[in-house]
Amino acid sequence: MKPDLNDFSQFFFIGVAGSGMSALAQFLAGSGKIVSGSDRYFGKGVADEIQLKLEKERIACFPQDGSGIHENLSLVVVSTAIEETIPEMQKVRQLGIPVMKRSEVLAMIARSRKTIAIGGTSGKSTTSAMLFGILEKAGLAPGIISGAGLIALINKGKIGNAEVGTGEWLVIEADESDGSIVQYEPEIGVLLNIDKDHQDIPELMQIFGTFKNNTRQRFSVNRSNALAASLSSGIDNDFSVNGEPAGFMAGHFSQDGFQTKFQINGHTFQMGSLGKHNMENAVAAVSVAAMLGVSFEDCAIALADYEGIYRRHQLIGKHNGIFLIDDYAHNPVKCAASIRACQPLAPKVVAWFQPHGYGPTRFLKNDFIEEISNALRSGDEIWFSEIFYAGGTAVKDISAKELADAIAAKGKRAFFVENRDHFFKAVKSHLSHPAVLLLMGARDPSLEKFASQIWQKLQA
Repeated sequence: MKPDLNDFSQFFFIGVAGSGMSALAQFLAGSGKIVSGSDRYFGKGVADEIQLKLEKERIACFPQDGSGIHENLSLVVVSTAIEETIPEMQKVRQLGIPVMKRSEVLAMIARSRKTIAIGGTSGKSTTSAMLFGILEKAGLAPGIISGAGLIALINKGKIGNAEVGTGEWLVIEADESDGSIVQYEPEIGVLLNIDKDHQDIPELMQIFGTFKNNTRQRFSVNRSNALAASLSSGIDNDFSVNGEPAGFMAGHFSQDGFQTKFQINGHTFQMGSLGKHNMENAVAAVSVAAMLGVSFEDCAIALADYEGIYRRHQLIGKHNGIFLIDDYAHNPVKCAASIRACQPLAPKVVAWFQPHGYGPTRFLKNDFIEEISNALRSGDEIWFSEIFYAGGTAVKDISAKELADAIAAKGKRAFFVENRDHFFKAVKSHLSHPAVLLLMGARDPSLEKFASQIWQKLQA
């Protein structure tokens, strides 16, 4: 028998400051559970704001030293990054407290609500946020568990990646990176796209095929993505862009500054979100909302008010004709889409990217080279700093310099500054007016601070 949420009353999260972990912690606390957690960043000045927001949600926070672990806990929640050798896990094992991975707990939560699971290698957070906004405007009071903070919730003083909601529907971001998406059995499943990311294509096809088979009622697929479309057999809901036949078709895209305009099934939509990829995310959200009886008109009203999500083409500011934009892009397709989305803003885009993880960078090396090279215009530039290392036993047998050198060999303007603290000094003379300075990277909790530092230097 699968575990039930009602079987547990006291939860402890090891690594609670992480975006995926903090979302579950807040959701459970908002659902009446007793929740506490620890994080290696607590007390080190990096996650202080997150800690304060968690404590505001009645989540007790501890340093990652075992002081928060006690025998009354009914469940300890860990991410795949937590190793058995850390002192907290040793104490948990000594006390015999049950342990579940984050994905297992999310699956347990999903079974307690009518769930809409958003899957795909790109666009999950954005589509989840768009759908949440539409359903909220429609009066359905949905819940959400996301991997990124919604600006609308952040503006309420929250971390922004979770809301319990009082309605029957829960929107979740279903992650394929560790294969955990196969654990979910949503009422409605959405497949946005399939591109090489954490796994090779054959493995991804198997994972998303299981996701489709596990969906209980209706499945919505993007026919614009060839690999996703190959899983569309037998479904009665689909969407597309660029004219591929589907039940929900988006097109007539235009971008004027930070405003985009497009049509879905002949209805006009406007959003303050960059890039054609966000039209694709929007039509996915609309396809699901329509299943629940929301009209095109109400969808358009909601998306016109959509405020975006944290670090997804987030405008930090504009100074002397230079836009500074911070983005979470971290895989090849996302980096290319991020660059292209900024190109209508200025004749030159200067992009900086910090890859994360030596294994993922090695795995995606050729894809990064091809996708980024193809996205760059003749006057655009890509700058790399060294790969972010989060600790552990990774083999450091690749450098971001290899990406820069290979892209430069294709005739594109590519540069490498090993230490990102030296990046602005090196790039300053390359920032002609007007231009976009685009910062890209993920997993590193100090990237927000880095963007702020670049903004201060840009204004100096």
